[in-house]
Amino acid sequence: MLTILGILFAVAPAVVWLTITRTRFIGFAVGGALLTGGGLLVSVQQSWIGAPRPDAHLVFTVLAPVLIACGAGLEGRHEDSPPPEWIPRRNGAIGFLGTQFALTLVVGLLYALMISEGSDAPSSKALPALPPGITLVDEGTSCGSGGCSRVATVTSEDGLSHPEIIRELGLQQETCRSSGWLLDWRDVCVGARDGGRNVTVYASWGY
Repeated sequence: MLTILGILFAVAPAVVWLTITRTRFIGFAVGGALLTGGGLLVSVQQSWIGAPRPDAHLVFTVLAPVLIACGAGLEGRHEDSPPPEWIPRRNGAIGFLGTQFALTLVVGLLYALMISEGSDAPSSKALPALPPGITLVDEGTSCGSGGCSRVATVTSEDGLSHPEIIRELGLQQETCRSSGWLLDWRDVCVGARDGGRNVTVYASWGY
């Protein structure tokens, strides 16, 4: 269900544009750009492209109306005055895009408020890919006073020592990177430690 809603969200601006466009060339150019942007957004939604989803939705929701407004302005320069029936379609398009932007902004602010509480853990994708010979034993979350972390226990099939496993993972030192662009200002920090029987790999939030 969420996948269907996400696709509808991504293609909605292109459908809106088709209802108000009046020229073939500009109509196809702007429509193609909107569909390309929608396709990129769906790729983010499906995790085919690694990008923060809330930020991607907000950027798309801002840029789509700007692109439509530019397309309508270009058409106005090359076309005569629009027919009377075009005005209600334009007003409906403005209302729809305005509502979509408002909903996205509200959801984005709620998301920013939620992450500020630090009650969630980074996703599994924040953990590094395991090189050949190192296998995953267990994965879960661990929460404490500093927030929640994604934790994975790994071991070596080739009899490597724990320091050697950590070196193979490239995690001799903790590294941090930004987890978002606009709405999520946290860093996600990844590291590894000797957990006794196995090596523990973790991803935690840094502020």
